[in-house]
Amino acid sequence: MPTNRAAWIRGSKSYPLEVGPATFPTPKSGEVIIKAQTYALNPVEWKVQYCIGLGVNDPAFGGFQLYPTLFASLVCPIPDSLSFDEAAVAPLAVTTAAVNLYHRSHLGLPLPSLNPQPSGKAILVWGGSSSVGSTAIQLSVASGLEVISTASKLNHNLVKSVGATTVLDYKSPTIVQDVVSVLSDRELVGIFDAISEPESMRPVSEILDQVGSHKVGLVVPPTIELSKNFIPTLSLAFEILNNDESKVLNHIWQEFLPESIRRGSFQLQPPPVVVGKGLGNIQQGLDKLRSGVSGKKFIVHV
Repeated sequence: MPTNRAAWIRGSKSYPLEVGPATFPTPKSGEVIIKAQTYALNPVEWKVQYCIGLGVNDPAFGGFQLYPTLFASLVCPIPDSLSFDEAAVAPLAVTTAAVNLYHRSHLGLPLPSLNPQPSGKAILVWGGSSSVGSTAIQLSVASGLEVISTASKLNHNLVKSVGATTVLDYKSPTIVQDVVSVLSDRELVGIFDAISEPESMRPVSEILDQVGSHKVGLVVPPTIELSKNFIPTLSLAFEILNNDESKVLNHIWQEFLPESIRRGSFQLQPPPVVVGKGLGNIQQGLDKLRSGVSGKKFIVHV
């Protein structure tokens, strides 16, 4: 049997991650064990590195190990045209965006289609150049929505390439009024804040003061006072395992995503950038991510 190793959080608020031996997992019904090739690093991982998520009590399901355990329903075949590095961009981004967009307690959009029909409605995706943001844009378009998004000027072309019809510079001093102006003649179904930091929540809150009450999908809980029109819904990737929403999981991972990737109609953005090889470089990658990055996805080769 192969030897397993993992990058461990040894205790509360421990830093850095420590690489050490790990038990080789035993799969249960509906689970598979894979040999990890590439790990993508996500902002939520450094933001919550010092705590354990709800329902997480089994180290077999922890990431950052050589042989992680996965739910079979969350496994998608990688076409020959796609590298491990490119494919690593997808998992957390797809599940997080899908929870926000499709679960009934969130925005409750129609499931994505390979041949979407325009609905005449719009969504605002704040942070369209992030992996979660660019994924949310593409899923929204596949659900028949027009997408208004924000990004730095450097990343406007990237965000438009994944389907946003209008991209605004979030650094502009007039960003709030710019967004309000664009939304003035559109039916808004909601907002997804793919950044979910005070710097993004504040302008979104000000926008809602002018356009009215809407749900806002977040990836971490709000830490600042927000407008009464700001209705936060926290998008956690593991929510997609909720039995009541199993059709979302099955449709996204078993039907829509494999075929859209095969057709080349779904882009895995932003482009991956290798920051190291081996589990020992996970912490370095998270530290780089914490210092700020735009329009790229840090990955580590295992």
